[in-house]
Amino acid sequence: MKRAAIYVRVSTEAQREEGYSIGAQKEALEAYCVSRSIRPYEFYVDGGFSGSNLKRPAMERMVEDICRDEISHVLVYKLDRLSRSQKDTLHLIEDIFNPHQVTFISLNESMDTGTPMGRLMLGILSAFAQLERENIRERTRMGMQERVREGYWMGGGKIPFGYDYDRKKGILVPNKDAETVRNMYLWYLEGYSPQNIADMTGLRYDRQVVQILNRRTNLGVICYNGKEYPGRHEPIVEPELFDAVALEMERRSDKNQHMAVHLLTGLLRCGYCGAGMRYQKWGKKGHKLVCYSHQKTKAYLIKDPECPQEPVWSFEIEEAVIRDLFHFRLEMEVNEGQASPSAEKELEERCRKVNRKLERLYQLYGEAEVSGEQDEALRKTIETARREREMAEKKLEMEKKRQSISMGRKQMEGKLHRLSDVWNDMSLLEKRMILLSCLEEVEVRGGQVTLRYRDFLSGNQKET
Repeated sequence: MKRAAIYVRVSTEAQREEGYSIGAQKEALEAYCVSRSIRPYEFYVDGGFSGSNLKRPAMERMVEDICRDEISHVLVYKLDRLSRSQKDTLHLIEDIFNPHQVTFISLNESMDTGTPMGRLMLGILSAFAQLERENIRERTRMGMQERVREGYWMGGGKIPFGYDYDRKKGILVPNKDAETVRNMYLWYLEGYSPQNIADMTGLRYDRQVVQILNRRTNLGVICYNGKEYPGRHEPIVEPELFDAVALEMERRSDKNQHMAVHLLTGLLRCGYCGAGMRYQKWGKKGHKLVCYSHQKTKAYLIKDPECPQEPVWSFEIEEAVIRDLFHFRLEMEVNEGQASPSAEKELEERCRKVNRKLERLYQLYGEAEVSGEQDEALRKTIETARREREMAEKKLEMEKKRQSISMGRKQMEGKLHRLSDVWNDMSLLEKRMILLSCLEEVEVRGGQVTLRYRDFLSGNQKET
């Protein structure tokens, strides 16, 4: 048989003197039970416990009994005897009492959830509680937005790898792992995979490395609600290095080089129909390269069923590619028109000046009372400033791209230095990393091979 739970709580001597003593509450609640024929009942008494939280012995025992479906009613003298937190009160009623068909009664507020009026009052309390939660959330969001706009870290949550959070200053501070983060970018450009880098740094998964490489916080910015704000923290990597890694990640995404067991997998293209080419075992002599247009089992890869491409020995194509690579030389000096850090800074300052000019013009346009002629002249001035800003931003974007290309060239210079001396000692993976860093595509057309080198190398297409 289920029983009623009479919950009584007193936390201070003052409450006892004000008529909230345990005896007074028991007497009033027991009389109510008798008048309403609510029997049997049991007292749950917390003497000397605050109502600020639910960590009270009798409260916890009562909740356990409710969850075992042993309680039919919960009675309190006043709502604040149950809890002084509206959130906790609604949690008990909505998440504990209601799911177990427990009627809640509060004498002082005349609340009885077993009646329509009691349920209405509960709904009103819930609505006000929800309104308060949303107001708190909105105030928190607005405060966070303003904090981030001023360049401070939003606080809380997970701190990015390579940084510590200085609570006093409210900013991120590079820690001992910052150098490791920078090295991750350099290692990736040298050809190491995310898993290789994870193994080198003691991280558990390759996706952790990818997340770190993609994290724009490392540039000194803060990302919040899909927008970027200049942060007050010190960047770990410069934009040129970050952009170079981003381009390399995009280039590698569809190559799948670490699953390959052949040197040119992912680079081969048929010069007749444009389909990919694959390695196919060809007797005891080795492998031939076959156009996918001749593989009927994979119709989605076929470009031309009548493609005239004949199978060619893979070792012949590989030797031609390696021979060309050994003789390949990068331009050792960056062209005069390429970017320099100082040029980039000048363009950034130019963009800032134009933006400040536009802000002043907008303010003048909004505040000034001018004639029609003056109004038209002001609008033309604003339009000219807009075009000036657009042009400055385009030049800045071009300079950043050139800087990234320059960095890519320097990385490749290091990789190709004395390549022929160490080639035979390299693993297949290391050889593929070199080729994928240099080449976009190897086109085979009969006995002719066309190599398309990456854009930042000297010349982007060679035939051999």
